This record gives sequence, structure tokens and C-alpha cells, in this order.
Amino acid sequence: MRNRFNIYIMFFASCVVLLSCNGNGRDDNASNHKDIEHSHTQESVHLTSVQLDALSIQIDTIPLRSIASYVEANGKLEVPPQNEATVTAIIGANVVSIKVIEGDKVRKGEPLAYLSHPDLIKMQSDYINEYNQLQYLGQEYQRQQKLYEEKVGSGKQFQKTKADYLSLKGIVTGLEAQLKQFGLNLTRIRSNNLYEQVPVHSPIDGYVRLVEVKTGQYVSPQSEMFEIVNNDHIHADLMVFEKDMHKVKVGQKVNLFIESLDNQTLQANIYAVGKAFEDDPKAVHIHADIEEKSGLLIPGTYVRGRIITDDNYGYALPEDAVVKENNRYYIFTADVELHDDDTSWIFYPLEVTTGSRDNGWVEIKPLKAITQTTKVAFGSAYYLMAEMKKGEAEHSH
Repeated sequence: MRNRFNIYIMFFASCVVLLSCNGNGRDDNASNHKDIEHSHTQESVHLTSVQLDALSIQIDTIPLRSIASYVEANGKLEVPPQNEATVTAIIGANVVSIKVIEGDKVRKGEPLAYLSHPDLIKMQSDYINEYNQLQYLGQEYQRQQKLYEEKVGSGKQFQKTKADYLSLKGIVTGLEAQLKQFGLNLTRIRSNNLYEQVPVHSPIDGYVRLVEVKTGQYVSPQSEMFEIVNNDHIHADLMVFEKDMHKVKVGQKVNLFIESLDNQTLQANIYAVGKAFEDDPKAVHIHADIEEKSGLLIPGTYVRGRIITDDNYGYALPEDAVVKENNRYYIFTADVELHDDDTSWIFYPLEVTTGSRDNGWVEIKPLKAITQTTKVAFGSAYYLMAEMKKGEAEHSH
């Protein structure tokens, strides 16, 4: 009987142990299942279609896009030296009238102002006298030459007449050159019809950039009266630092950004690269010709440039679709969930490496293979990462 009783006790204890083990097994499975769901929740973000619209998150496949490598450069808009002119008085005189204001368009030879001074009248009077004397001396020279050739006149008299004639002719030629600089009509002056005022002409086509005189002001021959600039050949003069010089060459395209044009982008092409460094800062001048000149382009305007050094073609997303976390970069893939009353989306982080950046877009290279139909979030990557981390914090408590 005692042996049978011991057998019953051992059997009962074995059953208890088995039941206990089975109970622990069920708890472990439930715990593992809970951990899987917990992990899945931590690594994703759920958004309804209403939330998606509120955040303005677009969902689409990753596009192939041209992403350019570029060199940043700053500078100014400039014109070639031959397209700028400083107008002086040539002779000391008083400003009688000014015919232009700053910003006026002028043609080459157009009067900018009129000058008057007794010296101008005297110059014309001297010209008339010397010219008339030259006419008389010219006739006398021809007469003496004929007598000399016929061996009737004196050779000495002929040589003196010739010397006087040539000397006076040089004086008259000099006076004519001075009067021509004022644009005066010599035939009119020879008819004793003198100019009381002389014009100051524009030497080039262009616009009046600066007026530096006033009516009644006396100007000396060296005085700067006007500045004229021709914007037809305006270009970008950019400064490229020494470290980037090896990347730049003639023929490369440049995107120009001008603040005065609301950062409108203009296209340009490099046509000249400087061969000497500026000392401060150590940089080289790069000249780029603007393709289509639109808007008000004024020399001296500050301009930012991006010199395209390489043009790659690859997957790219807007910069706000990529988030940096713990020195790693992520984008968010998107899966749709259909419900009876609404549609929701689940976003999963996908680690990527980044490449070139261009005009708000960044080249991306996923570390795991994706298909051409994989959909991703175009933007709000920082928000999605923050929501995912917030979910992790809630589940950790």
C-alpha cells in the first residue's frame, strides 16, 4: 500500500510540473508575439488621409532626375571696358544747359550738354583768321613756285614762302582738329557763323549712369561730366576660390541668382577664366555670358552663381524628404491601408546614402534594393521621424 501511495504522489507531482511548464510556455509565446507587435509599431508611423492632407505630404515613386555637381561663386554684374565711357569737357568752359538725366538712353554722337566760354569764341575767330591767311598764302606759294620754275623768281623767296605756307597749314589743321572734337561744322565757321555754345556728345550708345555737373558750373578739360554705360554685353564677373579652380573651365554652364529680380534664375556660360589670383581673397575672376537678359540688369548688382561642373542622372528626392538621425540618413517608404470609412498610410524608415544636391533636391542611394513601384513620402521626413521616436518612447513605458 505504501509503495502504491508513493507512486500516486509522484504522478501528481509530475502533473503539476507539466501544467506549470505548459503555463510558462503560453506566457512566453504571448510575450514574443507582443514584442513583435511592439517592434513593428516602433518602426512605423500611421497617418490617416486627413492627417496626410494637413501635412501636405505627397506620396509617389522615387524619380530619376538630373542632379548637378556645382561650385558656389559670388560676384557682380559687369560690362566690358569698351562699353563704359566717361565724358569730359575737353576745354575749360561753363555749362549752359544739360539735356539728359540719369537713366536716359542716348545714342552715339547725341548732345548731353552745351558749353560756352569766351575761349571757344576766340578759337573759332582764330581759325577764321588763320584759314583766310592760309588761302592767301597758298596762292602766293603757287605764284612763287611758278616763277621759280620759270627761273624768274628768287629761290630764296620761294623757299621762305613755302616754309610760311606749310607752317600756317599746320596751325590751321590743328585748329580744325580741336573744333571737330566739339562736333562743329567747319564750313559754317568759315562763313563767319560762329557757335556761341558747343555740344558735349556721347561717345557710345547706352544709358546715362551718372551726371556730375550742374548748370552754370565751370568745368576744366579734365572734369568728368557724365558716365555712360552700354548694358548690351553685361555679364557675370564671379570669384572662384583656389580650392575649386581645378573644377572650372570655359564652356561650363552657370546658374545665376539675383536678389533684385526676386532670385530669378538666369542661365550663363563661362567664356573666360582669369590667369591671376586676387590677393584678398585668393580667388580668380570668372566671366560668364548671360544667355537671355531679362529684367533690369545693372552693372554692380550682386549676384550668386552655381557653376555646373558635373551633371549626374540618378534617384533624387526633395531635401525635406530626407532626415538625418544618428549620423545616418533615412527616407520613408509608404504602404496604403484601405478601410471601409477611410484610407490610411503606414510609413517605414529606409536608410540611404546621399549624394549631390541641386536646387532643393538631393541624390539618394538606398542601402536596400527597392522596386520602381516603391512609394515614398515627398517631404516632412523630420516630422515622421519625430512621430516614430515618440511612439518608441510611449511603448518603452
